[in-house]
Amino acid sequence: MAKQNQTPATINQDERTPSERFTDMVIQEFTGHSGSPDLGSYQKRLIQNYFISIDLALKLAEEKRMKKKEQFRDKLKITWQNINMQTLAVNVVACSRIGYDPALPNHINMMPFKNNTTNQYDIVFIPGYRGKELMAMKYGFQVPDDVIVEVVYENDTFKPIKKDRNNEVETYIFEIAEDAFNRGKIIGGFYYHAYKETSEKNRLMFYSLHEIEKRKPAYAAAEFWGGEKDKWENGQKVGRQKVEGWYHEMIWKTIYRAAYGSITIDGKKMDDDLMQMLQQERLHEFDNSEELRDIKVSSDKNRTIEKKGSKKNLNIEEAKVVPDPPDPEVERKDADPIADQRVDSTDKAAEDQAYEEAMAEANAEGDQQSAMPGF
Repeated sequence: MAKQNQTPATINQDERTPSERFTDMVIQEFTGHSGSPDLGSYQKRLIQNYFISIDLALKLAEEKRMKKKEQFRDKLKITWQNINMQTLAVNVVACSRIGYDPALPNHINMMPFKNNTTNQYDIVFIPGYRGKELMAMKYGFQVPDDVIVEVVYENDTFKPIKKDRNNEVETYIFEIAEDAFNRGKIIGGFYYHAYKETSEKNRLMFYSLHEIEKRKPAYAAAEFWGGEKDKWENGQKVGRQKVEGWYHEMIWKTIYRAAYGSITIDGKKMDDDLMQMLQQERLHEFDNSEELRDIKVSSDKNRTIEKKGSKKNLNIEEAKVVPDPPDPEVERKDADPIADQRVDSTDKAAEDQAYEEAMAEANAEGDQQSAMPGF
């Protein structure tokens, strides 16, 4: 009986999703650099979230790049092929093991940064204010049982009771105005670290409004802090307009960051993941950069992500973004829909300033999900 040739069935199409392929790529790159990572199912899910957020960040950055006039535009496209994948893999693994989730509001911000030495883009990770809280609670030394943050208005009653020889526990008296909806103007704020079992460690810090505003970003956007911004009509600047902003929320958030930023990191708890993130923060200083102006990453979960195409080099599909209506959280404060197409001798200076604004906002505000901060 003649032997029949039997060809086993083969699958030519990779049935993994783009985020799953990205996860496998990250593990492969990390293994080649630092050995096999020990990742559970939760960390792998976080890595898939990073793919969606980073893919969106690259698209936003490339759109900004293409809007620049050619003489100010970097020739290197902001695409997956031009990303330093080994560094990205190490940082993504570190962030996922720390617990930063880019799908959650204010956890972690990501933006591409041109590395002129490698002629590639590095993805820079900037913790939001919730990310600062997560880091403090996980790695902090003598972490308080409770952290209280309050904004004080002129009609409120606030009396600090500091620790001294007659008072063993630091505390305070705080009562909001009798008319809770007419508390007057903001005059300051405070945070309080409370320890249930060792109350003698309780700590109160309070700040005047002037001291809080000293921590305000140099290029704070009017959409956040209130104030004035340029008014545009038909692509032309026609004057200034007042913006109410979210002043109370920004004051509260500034105190909140101070409250968790003051918790000392415990050297015994530090691991390779935290060291990696602290190192990459120091390596990438934005102040002197000439690249990628006016870029801020939004991990808006309400955006619709659709599959599209495939990447030849990385074997990663891009996500097609169906954008929501304009969101002031991710728009620069002097936004002009066709500003980058104007021929003006002041364009270069304007782009420099816009870049500084974006960097300051990214460091100070965290990742925002809508026009109203999510408190």
